[in-house]
Amino acid sequence: MPDKVLVAMSGGVDSSVALLKIVEMGYDAIGVTMKLWEYHDVGGNLLDDSNCCSVGAINNAKLVCDRLNVPHYTLDFTDVFQKSVVDNFADEYLAGRTPNPCVRCNSLVKWDAFVQQADKLGAAYIATGHYAKVQHLKGSSVLKKGRDTLKDQAYVLWGIPAHTLSRTLFPLGDLTKEEVREIARKNKFETAEIPESMEICFVADNNYKRFLKEYIPEKMSEIGAGEIVDESGEVVGEHSGYTDYTIGQRKGLGLSTPEPRYVSNIDPSNNQIRIGKKESLTKDNCEVSGVNWLVDNMSFPCDIQAQIRYNSPVIDATITQKDHQFSVEFAQPQIAVTPGQSIVFYKNDIVLGGGIIEKNY
Repeated sequence: MPDKVLVAMSGGVDSSVALLKIVEMGYDAIGVTMKLWEYHDVGGNLLDDSNCCSVGAINNAKLVCDRLNVPHYTLDFTDVFQKSVVDNFADEYLAGRTPNPCVRCNSLVKWDAFVQQADKLGAAYIATGHYAKVQHLKGSSVLKKGRDTLKDQAYVLWGIPAHTLSRTLFPLGDLTKEEVREIARKNKFETAEIPESMEICFVADNNYKRFLKEYIPEKMSEIGAGEIVDESGEVVGEHSGYTDYTIGQRKGLGLSTPEPRYVSNIDPSNNQIRIGKKESLTKDNCEVSGVNWLVDNMSFPCDIQAQIRYNSPVIDATITQKDHQFSVEFAQPQIAVTPGQSIVFYKNDIVLGGGIIEKNY
């Protein structure tokens, strides 16, 4: 009797083809869509079927499951998603940081929840449509980059619990995005031409300012205009509220200067942002919190490769540990090392782990 596999179905083309691949591999598949957010709660685009969690997306997932004779379930995880991901998203912006909610969702909501649901349904594995790979070795499993270098999603998976890797399948790991779309077209999937969603799922219109004002109106109303200062501390302008800005931002400062200026620091306690020339953004080091290791037997100091944001180049670095605190020194200075964002560690194409960027210096 074939093993059961719980397949995460977002209603997009990737998860649709992932389900097909699992079926073709001979597994007994079960499609599951996680309902994470109610769009009518806090505005946004309610009608775009490409948004996961939308009614259209759930219907698309069910249609593909029906086409493949696979049972489909929709599970409500809106409460845990709001507490673990959305509340944190708002808190991070209030703290002057730039969060990565997709990483947090994978880490704290999806993987553990899917494994628990798999146990309830008697499934041996879970599968998703991420462009990544899991290599199952003797006694251990490792997370690796996907074949499609432009689409590789290993970066957003660093926080998943290491113990779940042995039960995780990524059937798209050896495919490119265009190959996946072509497979969907050949199988006449309803999701074949759905455009890729580039925004955060609960901010459907990609307007973070609107979202924060509607989600935490009282706290946002307390944040008014503040000072823009240069590297010497001189006041050079006024901003609309520090939550409207991120490290490295150039546009929207309302300043006229001979050379471009960028946000180099955000001070929420004084509602102040600091700007500087591009070189003010370069940092040699950063501290890292919330580190999650996906491999055993790490020793420090350790030479690794690091990635400080999604789609940024992977660079050589050295990670050290002192009193349970981790620090990373880059082989070459990096631009806009942003507190709140993820830093992921690699050894060639193997994901060693990752963490959250804290202060840089």
